[in-house]
Amino acid sequence: MIQVKNLHRHFGGFRAVDGASLTIAKGSITGLIGPNGAGKSTLFNVIAGVLPPTSGTVTMAGEDITGLPPHKLFHKGLLRTFQLAHEFSSMTVRENLMMVPGGQTGETLVNTWFRRGRIAAEERALREKADEVLEFLTISHVADEKAGNLSGGQKKLLELGRCMMVDAKIVFLDEVGAGVNRTLLMTIADSIIRLNRERGYTFCVIEHDMDFIGKICDPVIVMAEGKVLAEGPADHIMQNETVIEAYLGRGLKNKDMVGV
Repeated sequence: MIQVKNLHRHFGGFRAVDGASLTIAKGSITGLIGPNGAGKSTLFNVIAGVLPPTSGTVTMAGEDITGLPPHKLFHKGLLRTFQLAHEFSSMTVRENLMMVPGGQTGETLVNTWFRRGRIAAEERALREKADEVLEFLTISHVADEKAGNLSGGQKKLLELGRCMMVDAKIVFLDEVGAGVNRTLLMTIADSIIRLNRERGYTFCVIEHDMDFIGKICDPVIVMAEGKVLAEGPADHIMQNETVIEAYLGRGLKNKDMVGV
């Protein structure tokens, strides 16, 4: 689905991403881990068009998408979430979902005068889809709640719901567990697994919670100092001495990696 080749992103003399190469297979849930400052979020930002690369290439299903802006990648089915949810806080949860699909008839002023029937039909269809998404994510009970009133975990589920409104092909999730309680985090994990298995979504997930990574991700890619350090199944990665050293320094036992 995604292939990154020799990607660089420099900020002056600082090499946030320094020659990273990796592949995200179609239909996988790929984990991306590493210590703070490893370049993970910057890599996401470059792939998703938020930042241009200094050099290197990104392809999606064989098509060169290097440097394309986020709105063009959105229409190709590539979506990216952020560590902090970006909901429209004064709108309801359902309304947040209904506004996601682009090219709606009601977006044009002339259409609001002359195509009211078409607009009404579209809104009915969007409402039905939004309600289906909310039910899938088990948050139907907050459909009419202002999105700004949701808990951190519910906001992360809302972001997943946005991806479902446009049938995303690949979703990049940046620290989906940040600020989320343990119970709701497992609900998010279950939703990601269901979207992957039942609807064919491909995911790449940045997360520091290794229990979460171990539950949903295969393979796991490790970054350190802007480079790809290792790749493999989660249980192998957590036993990799090079990975443990990158996280915790020399001389620490493998068991200390758990929960990092």
